[in-house]
Amino acid sequence: MVRTGFQLILDAQPDIEVIAEVADGAACVEVARRLRPDVCLVDIRMPKLDGLDVTRALAGPDAVDPLRVVVVTTFDQDDYVYGALQGGACGFLLKDAGPGLLVEAVRAAARGDALVSPSVTVRLLERLGSYPGTAAGTTDDTGRPHRPQGSTGPQGPLTEREMDVARLVARGRTNQEICQELYVSLGTVKTHLGSIQTKLGVRNRVEIAAWAWETGAVRSR
Repeated sequence: MVRTGFQLILDAQPDIEVIAEVADGAACVEVARRLRPDVCLVDIRMPKLDGLDVTRALAGPDAVDPLRVVVVTTFDQDDYVYGALQGGACGFLLKDAGPGLLVEAVRAAARGDALVSPSVTVRLLERLGSYPGTAAGTTDDTGRPHRPQGSTGPQGPLTEREMDVARLVARGRTNQEICQELYVSLGTVKTHLGSIQTKLGVRNRVEIAAWAWETGAVRSR
């Protein structure tokens, strides 16, 4: 019934077409690899292969030509969210999020962006910032803030403005909200986001946010 409901919601959109639906995780991997959809919707608990294994198989670091995966689940558990995002998912939704958010998550994934249910985003990322071994924002003897150790990515250090953008992304701000807080244009924000992704070697704003919390670039409340 859930699969049928999702299909009705998505097929009603002029820019979305559901090309397959399957009943278990193993079939999901096989059909997705064969049909190469723009976006795969995956549940957490499925027969034969669970959603985290499916996500790693289709979108993980070892996946050949990875697909875009959005995890949709009933279970609001931090380990599921973190496992899905670490496994390569570009979205995580709870089934009570509503039809509008489901549609937007599919559209975001299709254009290479990410969407996570607002009810879990900041809570999850703040937990990352409190794990042992992560950096906390500190100051040197002159009172000036240290740049966190993680502010240098594989392709070079972030600029101060890029760090500002990364911190706001970690706080769950939209691009428009970042524009208003930093007094810059939407195009400038998108340029900074592209540069941050390149320097950090990440794929989307969810991974930028995770990086910011893990490195202590943003403080937990």
